[in-house]
Amino acid sequence: MPSYAPLTPDALVSMVADRCLARAGRTRVAVDGAEAAAPADLAGRIAARLRSTGRPAEVVELKDFLLPASQRLEFGREDPDSYRERWFDFAALAREVLDPLAAPGAAQWLPRLRDPETDRSVRAQRQPAPGGLVLLVAGPMLLGRWLDFDLSVALRVDERVLRERTPAGLAFTVDGVLEHDRENREEPDILVRYNHPERPAVAVTV
Repeated sequence: MPSYAPLTPDALVSMVADRCLARAGRTRVAVDGAEAAAPADLAGRIAARLRSTGRPAEVVELKDFLLPASQRLEFGREDPDSYRERWFDFAALAREVLDPLAAPGAAQWLPRLRDPETDRSVRAQRQPAPGGLVLLVAGPMLLGRWLDFDLSVALRVDERVLRERTPAGLAFTVDGVLEHDRENREEPDILVRYNHPERPAVAVTV
């Protein structure tokens, strides 16, 4: 078990932002966390901090990169295995967001793919990627897919807290997230104990 050092939420934002600022060129950041950890909220605060320094930064949410309902819901609306393996379009995330940012020269990325309400493409306009862009991808189960991120942050929540904080309509997702975390062998660059977002703690090397 790793040792953890407590820090304030603002210090966590600064830690990740500083790691991004230390990198030249476009930087792709995973903010991996279950729904109960609200990874998009943290990603948004990091992006705001980066912009305050003059560094361009944007946030992409994994929930906007869903597979079609015919694949997601083939085994029902509350199947945890489907949530883990058939819910999100990780291939499209790589193709439309991550890979273009690795290419030299001009690049564009897609902010959203599919509307979960209509199950149709949102026909979002591709966005230009300036040379120093930091793009943060927020969502569950990003690690363990071996996606091409330059920096990764994992927000880990204990099972009890995860079950308590996950909305009732998404309770079925908890088992899928836990199983993925048990089998994941991809280590994050920054591991955060996030049972209490107002009192995070970061894993340290002893």
